[in-house]
Amino acid sequence: MAAPKNYRGRGELALLCALLGTLWEIGRGQIHYSVPEESDKGSFVGNVFKDLGLESEELAKHGVRIVSRGRTQLFALNRRNGSLVTAGRIDREELCAQSARCLVNINILVEERGKLFGIEIEVTDINDNNPKFQVENLEVKINEIAAPGTRYPLPEAVDPDVGLNSLQSYQLSPNDHFSLDVQTGDDGTIYPELVLERALDREEEATHHLVLIASDSGAPRRSSTVHIQVTVLDTNDNAPVFAQPIYRVTVPENVPPGTRLLTVRASDPDEGANGEVAYKFWKISEKQSPLFQLNENTGEISTAKSLDYEECTFYEMEIQAEDVGALLGRTKVLIFVEDVNDNRPEVIITSLFSPVLENTLPGTVIAFLNVHDRDSRKNGQVVCYISDNLPFQLEKSIDNYYRLVTWKYLDREKISMYNITVMASDLGNPPLSTETYITLSVADTNDNPPTFPRSSYSTYIPENNARGASIFSVTAHDPDSGKNAQVTYSLTEDIVVGAPLSSYVSINSDTGVLYALCSFDYEQIRDLQLLVTARDSGDPPLSSNVSLSLFVLDQNDNTPEILYPAVPTDGSSGVELAPRSADPGYLVTKVVAVDRDSGQNAWLSYRLLKASEPGLFSVGLHTGEVRTARALLDRDALRQSLVVAVQDHGQPPLSATVTLTVALADSIPDVLADLSNIRNLANSEDSDLTLYLVVAVAAVSCVFLAFVVVLLALRLWRWHTSRLLPASGDRLVGLPASSFVGVDGVQAFLQTYSHEVSLTADSGKSHLIFPQPNYADTLISQESSRKAVRKTEPLCISDDSRFPIEDTPLVPVSSFFLIYFLLQLVLSPGICT
Repeated sequence: MAAPKNYRGRGELALLCALLGTLWEIGRGQIHYSVPEESDKGSFVGNVFKDLGLESEELAKHGVRIVSRGRTQLFALNRRNGSLVTAGRIDREELCAQSARCLVNINILVEERGKLFGIEIEVTDINDNNPKFQVENLEVKINEIAAPGTRYPLPEAVDPDVGLNSLQSYQLSPNDHFSLDVQTGDDGTIYPELVLERALDREEEATHHLVLIASDSGAPRRSSTVHIQVTVLDTNDNAPVFAQPIYRVTVPENVPPGTRLLTVRASDPDEGANGEVAYKFWKISEKQSPLFQLNENTGEISTAKSLDYEECTFYEMEIQAEDVGALLGRTKVLIFVEDVNDNRPEVIITSLFSPVLENTLPGTVIAFLNVHDRDSRKNGQVVCYISDNLPFQLEKSIDNYYRLVTWKYLDREKISMYNITVMASDLGNPPLSTETYITLSVADTNDNPPTFPRSSYSTYIPENNARGASIFSVTAHDPDSGKNAQVTYSLTEDIVVGAPLSSYVSINSDTGVLYALCSFDYEQIRDLQLLVTARDSGDPPLSSNVSLSLFVLDQNDNTPEILYPAVPTDGSSGVELAPRSADPGYLVTKVVAVDRDSGQNAWLSYRLLKASEPGLFSVGLHTGEVRTARALLDRDALRQSLVVAVQDHGQPPLSATVTLTVALADSIPDVLADLSNIRNLANSEDSDLTLYLVVAVAAVSCVFLAFVVVLLALRLWRWHTSRLLPASGDRLVGLPASSFVGVDGVQAFLQTYSHEVSLTADSGKSHLIFPQPNYADTLISQESSRKAVRKTEPLCISDDSRFPIEDTPLVPVSSFFLIYFLLQLVLSPGICT
């Protein structure tokens, strides 16, 4: 039971310490200065920065400035030395009227520290105003039967200064009938009275001229005068008398102009004209005079203008009743203005710190507000509040200031801007309220990493793609703003099949689009596992990762590869054996093929493309098995040639072929015997073919030689004739030169009809080649002959259907090169001449 009491005592002690600390801080923050009125603009008032413990160069850094309510700023801060100076001329009388002390309260706001310091400045009075009478000339009527000692009040002078600078004395010009007596009222004011010292005689002197001087005691001494004319009247022995010495009335401030306030009444027991009374204001200030009007016949006082409690709460005036005999009566009227709740509270945003960072700590000052209501008492008591669903709260500061502070962390991603409505309501009846709107922007901090919509991605790309092709696009969202939301993308480096990942794919750092840097091959790489990093540009930067699986799709880019039967490397052809006694469906051999592609692109089908004996063999569509389709007959050739095509199911389909040689025999010795017979028959056929070719070449050579001999004989005959008949050359002019074939023609003929015959011994293939003219005299080897055959596309006579190709050497023969050489010598120009 003792523990709770101890805790309660500790809590009360802590609360007391906090209260005392707050009071000490408020008291410590109050600074007092004084400045005389009418000082020049920029006059020094006090060193605020020294008293607040700040340096002058911190003026802009700390955001120090003056905040005060009012339309006119009386003081300013000197930004060079941090001193408080006057912002213009200050008139103490306009500011504080005739108050004993004129105090001006301002507040210094240190924005960076979020503190307000109160400063109290007393404006001291100087003697800058003369005592002033309301009128410059005054007429006083006195009955000639007035007894000596009778007193007559004189107008008072008004001096707005205070102290010794205010009105201190009155003086009357010297004369024989009057003296001056100065009276002091309860409030300390003095007012003059004219005292009749000697009886007047209107017949001797009807008027008397006096001068009343009002003076203060300031330095320098100031004064003013009023000229008094005393008019001596005939006898009127009863003065008007008011029913009350003092009239009091209370009126609400919202009465309209023209409202009757009260009626003063004075009675005069005289009869006739001497009993008629006229009313007029005797003593009323310049500010009050336009507000009220007095009916001089009835004594009714009414408002001439609207009253305002906030400007003046109390009016005092004197009413004078005068009869025709110049007898006077006076009374005092006190008008009390009652406050009406006619002013709404005013809320002024003194300072606003916007934007505010979203990571601002709770309790941070956002704004300073000044709340004021010109009404009084409950009508001027203001309650200020904001909505409860905001992360802000209002705290009472010094005077009528409130602080708007945060009470929890802000989140820009949820709410980036607050429209705060500050409501101020007074306690009047009915209450009046006002609303002030504060727009507060929340500045972003980098507190959110980029996020991807999904935890992982997968995409596909066909193999053999173009380099630089777009593969996929990833996008990360960062709820922050500005640079904090600028996302860049990158790939985590890795090694794939011995090469860095950056050699396969790249990513656009701004858009997140992935590009292929190479052409993928499904048979080498089937998938890539990528790790994409999204990083913002904040400080410090935040990032997140997402995995991306890139799958390579197979394309039909590989032809089927035949594994069996394998193509021999020695140029021979493999032979499969099928017994002549085989039944239909006999398995002769099996074509085995594979496709490096996958899926449908690797599904293979087999078909028989060509056969020397159609209908003898069949091939399994899916197995590639070569089987007999019927029983073998004796008339079936020993050697059967089959061309089997293997095709995949890709789009477009690719295929490969293989040639099978099947020997029909019951045993291997039978096969060998048949092959030897075929070889001998082939040799004999080769010999006959060679013989025919030699005979043909010889015949062509003989014809060509005969042509050359005839041409030579004609040439010699022409030369001989020209020698025998030298003088008869003119007879040969008509002979056309084109009748003979010249050397150029022979050369063209020889080049056109030069040829090469390549003969093969013991070969199943012979070549008859007609090369280009520049190669007419070239001996061709076996390999160059094959290349020449392919390049010049010669006419090839081949027979592969019965015999295999053998690697036998070619025997090249050149035609008539020797004859051509001899013709060049015979037909040269030197011989002809």
